[in-house]
Amino acid sequence: MTTRNAPRSPLAGTPSLLRAINDRAALELLLAHGPLSRTGIGSLTGLSKPTASQLLARLEAVGLVVPVGTTAGGPGPNAQLYQVNPAAGYVAGLDVTSTSVRVAVADITGVTLAEHRVPTKGWPAAATVPQVAEAVAETVRRAQLAPDALREVVIGIGGAPDPATGKLRYAAHLPGWHSPRLAEELAAAIGAPVSFENDVNLAAVAEQSGGAAAGCEDFVLLWAEEGVGAAIVLAGRLHRGFTGGAGEVGYMPVPDAPAKLRTRQKVAGGYQDLVGDPAVLALARRHGLRGTDAAQVVADALTAPEGNAFLAELAERLAVGLAVIASVVDPELIVLSGGTPTAGGERLRELVQEALGRMSIPRPEVRLSTVPGSPVLTGALQRALATARDALFSTH
Repeated sequence: MTTRNAPRSPLAGTPSLLRAINDRAALELLLAHGPLSRTGIGSLTGLSKPTASQLLARLEAVGLVVPVGTTAGGPGPNAQLYQVNPAAGYVAGLDVTSTSVRVAVADITGVTLAEHRVPTKGWPAAATVPQVAEAVAETVRRAQLAPDALREVVIGIGGAPDPATGKLRYAAHLPGWHSPRLAEELAAAIGAPVSFENDVNLAAVAEQSGGAAAGCEDFVLLWAEEGVGAAIVLAGRLHRGFTGGAGEVGYMPVPDAPAKLRTRQKVAGGYQDLVGDPAVLALARRHGLRGTDAAQVVADALTAPEGNAFLAELAERLAVGLAVIASVVDPELIVLSGGTPTAGGERLRELVQEALGRMSIPRPEVRLSTVPGSPVLTGALQRALATARDALFSTH
C-alpha cells in the first residue's frame, strides 16, 4: 500500500518576525521622509494607528527613534513627530590614495559630523596600522564622540582585495597595505569592524545612491586621473569578478597603447598610457598647453584658443577604452568621474559622447559625476551605513 504525505501548509510569520519587518520598514521610511507622526507612519505602511503607536514606542524604548516636536497648523491636537535617533550609531569612511588618507565620520542618519585628511608622505609601511588608527581617532574626536563610538569602518582603496587570500591586488603603489591580516589589525587598532572596497566601486555606489546613476541598474563608471579604473554595476549590483579585479582597466590593451608584461607582477602600457594624468599632460604640451596638474590643464583648455583640439583628442582617447567596455558590457549608462573628466565638464562629456557614437555599436548615454566632494568617501560612508543599519535595524 502506498501512502502519500499530506500537503504541508505554508508557515505563517511569527508575531516577533512581523514586528521586526514593520520596525525595519518604519525606520527606512523615517530615514527617507524625515520626521513622521504615527499617522504618517500608518499612512505609508498601511498599519493601524494603534499598531503604529506600539511600533514607535518599541523603537523609542530601544533608542532607535526619538521625539522631535509636534505638527502644527492642522485641525485638532498637534501630533508627536519622531525621527531616527542620530546617536543610535556612528560609522567612518576612508579614502586612501598614494598621497593621503581622508576620513569622514557620520551618524546613523547619514549626516557627516567631521572630516580629516592626513598626508601619507614619509609613512613607513610598518606604521600603516597605527597611523590610520590615529587618523580615525582624531576624526572621532573632532566629531565630539566617545573613542569607542564607531560601529563600522569602510576603507576605499586603489586596488582590489582578493576574496580568496584577502591580499590587496593591483596596488603596488600603496606600500604597507598588502598584509592579508590588515583588516583584522586595523579593526583591533580602531575598535570597530573594518572592510575594504575598491575606491572606484565606492564612487559607483555614491553615484547609484544619489548621483548621476540614481535609478539605473546597468551602468559603468570610468574614473580617470593619476590612475584609471572602472566600476561595473549589473542588475543593480557591483560586479567584482572572480579575483575582485573586474574594472581594473588601466592596463587594458587598446589601440596605440598595448599592455606590456615586464615581470610576473608588473604590467605597463594599456589604457592608462592614453588617459592617465602623465599622458594627459604630455598631450596638452603637444597642443601648446602648459601645467603640472592634469585636471587644471583640462579646465584651462575650456577657455584657451588651442584647447578645442586638445579636448577633442582627449575625448577620442577616452572613447577608445569606453568603446571596448561598452561592446562587452552593453550598459545603459556610462558615468565619467575622477579629476580629468570632471574638470572637462559638459564640453568634454559631449565630445566623449560623440566619439563613442563613432566607435561603438552600443551607444550608452554618457553623464558626468554629480556627487559633490569625494565620491569615494561618500561611497565608503554609504557602504558603512548600510552594514550598520542592517545590524541596528534588525529587531527580531
